[in-house]
Amino acid sequence: MTGFPRKSTLIRRRRSALLGGVFGLAVTGIVVGQFIPPYSMPANAQITTSQPAGTFSFADTVEKVSPAVVSVKVKKDVNAQEMAMGEDGPFGGDVPPQIERFLKRFGLEGQGGPQGQMPMRPRADRGEKGERRVVGQGSGFIISADGYVVTNNHVVDGASEVDVTTTDGKEYTAKVIGADSRTDVALLKIEGKTDLPWVKLADGAPRVGDWVIAVGNPFGLGGTVTAGIVSARGRDIGSGPYDDFIQIDAPINRGNSGGPTFSLNGEVIGMNTAIVSPSGGNVGIAFAIPSETVKTVVNQLRDSGKVARGYIGVQIQPVTDDLASGLGLSTSEGALVAQVQPGTPGAKAGLKSGDVVAKVNGDTIKDARDLTRKIGMMKPGANVELSVIRDNKPINVAVTLEQIPNEQQQASLKQDDGDEAAGTGLPRLGLQLAPAKSVKGAGSDGVVVTDVEPNGPAAQRGIRSGDVILDVGGKTVSNPKDVRDGLAAAKAENRKAVLMRVKGEQGVRFVAITIDAKAKG
Repeated sequence: MTGFPRKSTLIRRRRSALLGGVFGLAVTGIVVGQFIPPYSMPANAQITTSQPAGTFSFADTVEKVSPAVVSVKVKKDVNAQEMAMGEDGPFGGDVPPQIERFLKRFGLEGQGGPQGQMPMRPRADRGEKGERRVVGQGSGFIISADGYVVTNNHVVDGASEVDVTTTDGKEYTAKVIGADSRTDVALLKIEGKTDLPWVKLADGAPRVGDWVIAVGNPFGLGGTVTAGIVSARGRDIGSGPYDDFIQIDAPINRGNSGGPTFSLNGEVIGMNTAIVSPSGGNVGIAFAIPSETVKTVVNQLRDSGKVARGYIGVQIQPVTDDLASGLGLSTSEGALVAQVQPGTPGAKAGLKSGDVVAKVNGDTIKDARDLTRKIGMMKPGANVELSVIRDNKPINVAVTLEQIPNEQQQASLKQDDGDEAAGTGLPRLGLQLAPAKSVKGAGSDGVVVTDVEPNGPAAQRGIRSGDVILDVGGKTVSNPKDVRDGLAAAKAENRKAVLMRVKGEQGVRFVAITIDAKAKG
């Protein structure tokens, strides 16, 4: 059937004709453009690239702070064995076990890690005595006009030479003033300068959702700027006892380690230190050390070249729901003192096993790790007031911090894993017990566990053969009957759980055993 074409067909034909005409004009203009007078666009249709007033841009901040951001190039002499490690070595893409544990929580084990100093296998040159000189790169930033530079400890660790290059291409030799592996902060110094551009470490913490700007040296490319927001705060990625990372989504890659993250007013709110990456590149999860931590560590490194941390001298563990119930607490906040070491500041101040530290100098303690961070960031000699809950009553304890005597005791503020197994009722513990005095090597105090029923309530709480039960429900025990009496007393008081203080291979800890209302004593 013949007739008029459909409307849609006409539209397509008109569009084709129009496009053909435009294309024809373009070709004609190319071939004989000199004969065609220039087309004058009406003023009201003119396209402009100038930004309207009030348009948001990071350019002003970047222009102000970039001169203080540097690339850090390090050289290290390594032997043949270290070189054989290849990319698993200190200058490659190795994934430390603590980061791997963090990734494992999300099913990403074997797929990520901290930012390396190099995007690929490091360059190596033959040195003396068969050694090879390995070159790696990272980032840093100047914090004073006289040349103090901050970067990551893992960027300069073991370096024989350190050079820093500014964004205008000037290169300086830097000296490592000091470094702290526990917070991954290092301080460098450019000698002989008094007029270098510098940036300020922020006094306050950013809010989740704030804009941030990261500047650094990804893949050795030099000054590179990325932007994003603060995704979260207070992140614990398992890299150490003082974890308190800021999580950002600004694109961060290998080589950004040690570089600054800025607020919009140009202050450093954090130092980039690690990424989570299934592919080795940015996926929008990066971690920065808060400026407060950087400032505290840098001040000590500048004064003495090392970090001296205060300690109380107690073993602590989290307050789980079961432990809170056993202690008669309404919340599971705070840090539970499992053991007070003799002769330590905590012992001198009168802290006792079973105390729950709720506040430090008026600041609420969320958990055991929070207490570890707060005390670890204080200097020896500092006077600290602890708000403690003891026997359901609040008391204040004044403690004068002392310096950790040696490296072995730097875990004296130890966070135990606590007792997180689910309660199953308590018809019996599933333990065979004997007075500690009767078992060789068990000591003279408490009741030793000689055997554990694999599926019993005690085994579910992590009690193992050889552990020693020191007290039950706050009362010391010396024989199996004392243990049973402690359980019966807790049941008579209608408690949901009873606390047992247990000494094992990992030190002393509290274990909460759930009491079933129908359980026999």
